[in-house]
Amino acid sequence: MALKALQLCLFPKLLQVQEYPTLPFFCSPLMTEGENDEGEERKCRHKWPKLVLIGHRGNGMNMLQSSDIRMRGIRENSILSFNTAAQFPIDFVEFDVQVTEDDCPVIFHDNFIVSEDNGVFIEKRVTDLKLPEFLSYGPQKQLGEVKMPLFRKMKDGTFFEWKVEKDAPLCTLQEAFEKVEHSLGFNMELKFDDHIVYTERQLKHVLQVILQVVNEYAKGRPIFFSTFQPDAALLIRKMQSRYPVYFLTEGGSQRYADARKNSLEEAVKVCLAGGLQGIVSEVSAILGNPEAVTRIQGKKLHLLTYGQLK
Repeated sequence: MALKALQLCLFPKLLQVQEYPTLPFFCSPLMTEGENDEGEERKCRHKWPKLVLIGHRGNGMNMLQSSDIRMRGIRENSILSFNTAAQFPIDFVEFDVQVTEDDCPVIFHDNFIVSEDNGVFIEKRVTDLKLPEFLSYGPQKQLGEVKMPLFRKMKDGTFFEWKVEKDAPLCTLQEAFEKVEHSLGFNMELKFDDHIVYTERQLKHVLQVILQVVNEYAKGRPIFFSTFQPDAALLIRKMQSRYPVYFLTEGGSQRYADARKNSLEEAVKVCLAGGLQGIVSEVSAILGNPEAVTRIQGKKLHLLTYGQLK
């Protein structure tokens, strides 16, 4: 089974692709021990089609340093980006969820949000902001209004003004549920900082806040969770049994103090230990280790990929 996150801005003719039609996604609650006639423990009854297409951050992530104008077409992780993606024959959009200091789940990829004042760049952690301040960055809902100019810090430390062809305001998770085409599924990446050691209490609080919004506004929308944070993946699997949970991994392309993040083999162990439904791997880890696909599928786990082919 193949599941793949695509940058839709790189596939302008995707609407013409008919060789691999997608089918509706279905997810029903997981079985409890007493419901399973075959004696298997807590198997997920959701059914995937053979090929699932997922729009990465909606229509595609913004790479502001790129000379490719498609990387600056539509602001990533916005209502506009999600609904633009819905015009393609895809099944899900992927986006990043964080929780503000005043307990509001918002959609934003980077751990830090950046603005500029008199030539000085100001970085603030998203989770340290209250909702009104978070929403004050970038374009506002009133056409043409910008309160705080928005910049982005690249991995090499350089800053770029966050300018795209079709801009859109930042948004909350609740707004996504209310304003995005309902037939479009949500791949919700639960975002945590790799450089922070979280307590179980901290993780559980964040996940409870997110689940509260999901439970109130999902209204039957197809959803699955994914995260690079192994403890968060295991926790949200314990906290709810309706939606599938996937463990994100770079497959060893980077090294972390937490060994569970460092290989596909460790990712499989996390999934099996916590009853997760599958793995989301950076694609080069799979291309460099193709036999891993057979091993993962042999464990009855689903496999998704993301990333760029070099």
